[in-house]
Amino acid sequence: MKALILAAGYATRLYPLTIEYPKPLLEVRHRPIIDYIIDKVKTTETIDEVIVVTNSKFISSFKKWATGLQFNRPLTLVDDLTKDHADRLGAIGDMHFVINQRHIKDDLLVVGGDNLFDGKLTEFLSFAQDKKSNPIIGVYDIKHKEQASKYGVIKMDAENRIVDFKEKPKTPKSTLIAMCLYYFPRDKLGLMQEYLDTKTDKHDATGFYIEWLINRAPVYGFIFGGRWYDIGDHKFYNEAKATFK
Repeated sequence: MKALILAAGYATRLYPLTIEYPKPLLEVRHRPIIDYIIDKVKTTETIDEVIVVTNSKFISSFKKWATGLQFNRPLTLVDDLTKDHADRLGAIGDMHFVINQRHIKDDLLVVGGDNLFDGKLTEFLSFAQDKKSNPIIGVYDIKHKEQASKYGVIKMDAENRIVDFKEKPKTPKSTLIAMCLYYFPRDKLGLMQEYLDTKTDKHDATGFYIEWLINRAPVYGFIFGGRWYDIGDHKFYNEAKATFK
């Protein structure tokens, strides 16, 4: 299995912190955010390579970070060849870019480079193995529907299969939201190309792909406990710095 960390965004909502510095390398408790993701990967046995996709503007920052990283598995940096927010590929575009460039034929774990969470990645991957060749989404109960409306909102059946998914709905059907954490089995990676072939406009959020995907394959959700921080703006970044341990 390969792990892909998405780190090619430009984080405009965190300006001026991220004008010349990538969000995943911002520090929480004196460590880059991405380091906590690497820690999660270290606990797994099935992941044999980590790929970090970034962009031409920030690739040098990630090269510097990688030189000081203590990690005993292959780590590959991929430049998606974009240089600013206007020409970004978006999350799905970056996934597709890496799959093609690296000729990935393995199961793929995808993690947003700005995600901090308490839950165990090993439990998520064990759940994925139980579901065989079906995509899995990391799910978090944000408790409040008003907050849920800012994310991709999920409804699941008794078997944890996702039966409804809406990206940033005005009236959420639940408080369960999608984390930027996905497992895509190797035999479903080709669906991403099919999705991109049908698009008529550019959607940055992975939620639009999930909305499309649940009508073409069984997709399941794994609910994480503990805390989860989606560091999208100054409020959530400051909250993570103050409370994440």
